Amino acid sequence: MYPVKTPAFIKKHFADLRCVYPKGKRAIYLTFDDGPTPEVTEWVLDLLQTYQAKATFFCIGHKVSLYTDIYQKIQTAGHATGNHSYSHFNGWKTYTPNYLRDVENAGHYIDSPLFRPPYGRLKWGQYRALRKSYQIILWDVLSGDFDTKISSAACLDNVLKHTEDGSIIVFHDYQPSFEKLQYVLPRLLKQYTEEGYQFKSIK
Repeated sequence: MYPVKTPAFIKKHFADLRCVYPKGKRAIYLTFDDGPTPEVTEWVLDLLQTYQAKATFFCIGHKVSLYTDIYQKIQTAGHATGNHSYSHFNGWKTYTPNYLRDVENAGHYIDSPLFRPPYGRLKWGQYRALRKSYQIILWDVLSGDFDTKISSAACLDNVLKHTEDGSIIVFHDYQPSFEKLQYVLPRLLKQYTEEGYQFKSIK
């Protein structure tokens, strides 16, 4: 299992890991990991445009090298991008020099000061090294769109139950999540737009 809501002790004791924004701006921060992906990322971009919403796409370097045109579409639409490594290694299971080289390799394709570790997992040495060059972005709400054991309705419930002013929400713009994205994202955008929230990218 995984916590849908990031535990408070992580937010408190790792304050330089961005998990959430202060309340008061009526803003929500959508993020999309593991792209760019043909069809999926482009569908997300079209939907965001419909609601004049901005988001942040944490991209995998090797996919950017394959789908440069989609990556450029993200940027042209005014969204932010972030480094999500080149190979999507799990930091806990990867020798630190190899992990850092992989992130550096992704940086050749993704020009961004933002980094999100795959699976949210970093060793202490990786964290100390990366924080010198990047703002490390985690999340407040994990949608569970990757979870094959939950329904699209349960995924939507995860998000609506836990999202609040300032929340950073994780979705995935890759094929295994597409069915849930198609159900959840339009409903999320509609509800919070009608409630007067703005969807902003991470700077």
